Amino acid sequence: MSSEDDLPRRADDPVAALARQDLDPLSVEELHARIAGLEAEIARTRRKIEGAVNHRATADALFKR
Repeated sequence: MSSEDDLPRRADDPVAALARQDLDPLSVEELHARIAGLEAEIARTRRKIEGAVNHRATADALFKR
């Protein structure tokens, strides 16, 4: 299984677009900035997941019989 197998299949998917970008023209500083930006986005996404899970748990507890 290649790393591309893990990517979403939609042609307009931003993650797939990131994976296709050529990194060769970027400097080391630009690559570090890219990593920092991606790590920030990962953290934001994890907070969203956590909020969704907590919201679901609260709703489940509220409607539990």
